[in-house]
Amino acid sequence: MAIIFKRTKILATVGPATSSPEMIQQLIDSGVNGLRLNFSHGSNDERTQQIQWIREASKKAGKPVAILQDLQGPKIRLGMLNENIEVQKGDEIILDHAAEHNGMVLPVQYNLSDKVKIGEPVYIFDGKVRTTVIDIPSDTAIKLRVENSGTLMSKKGINLPDTDFGGDILTPKDLEDIEYGLGQDIDYVALSFVQSPDDIHNLRQLLVEGGSEAQIIAKIETKAAIKDDVLEEIVKATDGIMVARGDLAVEAGAEIVPIVQRRLLALCRRHGKLSIVATQMMASMTDAPEPTRAEVSDIANAVIQGVDAVMLSEETAAGSYPLEAVMAMKKVILYTQEHAPVAPINDYNLIKSKKLDAISTTTVKLAEELKASAIIAETKSGATAATIAAHRPNLPIISVTSEDRSAQQLALSYANRSYVRPDSDEAGFELAQELKKDGYFGDGATTVIIVSGNQPGIIGMTDTIKVRVLE
Repeated sequence: MAIIFKRTKILATVGPATSSPEMIQQLIDSGVNGLRLNFSHGSNDERTQQIQWIREASKKAGKPVAILQDLQGPKIRLGMLNENIEVQKGDEIILDHAAEHNGMVLPVQYNLSDKVKIGEPVYIFDGKVRTTVIDIPSDTAIKLRVENSGTLMSKKGINLPDTDFGGDILTPKDLEDIEYGLGQDIDYVALSFVQSPDDIHNLRQLLVEGGSEAQIIAKIETKAAIKDDVLEEIVKATDGIMVARGDLAVEAGAEIVPIVQRRLLALCRRHGKLSIVATQMMASMTDAPEPTRAEVSDIANAVIQGVDAVMLSEETAAGSYPLEAVMAMKKVILYTQEHAPVAPINDYNLIKSKKLDAISTTTVKLAEELKASAIIAETKSGATAATIAAHRPNLPIISVTSEDRSAQQLALSYANRSYVRPDSDEAGFELAQELKKDGYFGDGATTVIIVSGNQPGIIGMTDTIKVRVLE
């Protein structure tokens, strides 16, 4: 009997619509594998409570759940305006970090005077109002020429697609949030507006110095990040990527997003890195109980492209139908994976570790040849299970680790179901027998492939593949 499970994972955002122990429990029970805490909103007291609720719900559900801390980054916004401002093509406005709203002088939450250059574009309100820098009149202000008519409102976001932030993408708020996260049970830290591998290295240093075991997710949402000579280097430097399609569309043009998504997912598979597709996957379900046909197609395409996880943002943070959105997404994932294979990628050769890749390749081929019911991966850090997942097998990868953090991080990894057990020579086989007894594999003889090392509990020692038949 085939085991019915979703190989592509679901990451959901916690917000006002789901910030209660009951809703978090229902999200996890409905199929959510990871929960995103958006550090652009809310207080640390709220997040501490949410983390506690997530861990309690995870324990009750009997499955590890990943927690992702999403840093705001240099998400630049207008300050408070006295009223909405109508602008016309040719108008000139000033954004001043040190000023209050006064006529066409508008407050901005970030000092742009030492970042922008004359001639660079500045997009306000998700690109609805496009402007160009024409002067830098002071050390706190920039002057812009408006290129189209539109309306400006308080707190609307600003995008600067051609501006180089020179490695300075961690704001004082981000540094405070990182400091907070060091003392919390966080599995992943998502870094916003990444422009180069140096941004990843800088965050990694802060996490390591703070004793954090959290992995880094690079959010790809800038023009600088998608340059040919930069993108692969970012993938190599990080632990995973998020295709942050909202800001990427504003910064680089909506037409490039599908191609960048496809390229990124292939790079992540090639390098054995986690991949997440985000933004508007089921945006209509913020207000409606059913997704649009286009949204269903969008999720199905991401599944076929081999993404590790698909993400819900507003749909679960502030929507009217958060649970319905999760269940609809799960339904699409299950149907797609059963009726369409994951698309192959050209020049497929994992670069992360030749030894581990050779073992993983052999494991997946052997499992498929023998029609095994599952691959059992004994793993300390999670690297063995994640590398097997990079080959996108069409059967469960059951990971057994002695580390809670590894189990939680693997919750977002393709086809992985992780269990925490003490290190031992037979941890994988004992777990397989336990699952067989619980009816996980159904009736009759069951073949499993067990991948392990001759020194359990030591990272990097995976060297053994066993075929076991469970009666």
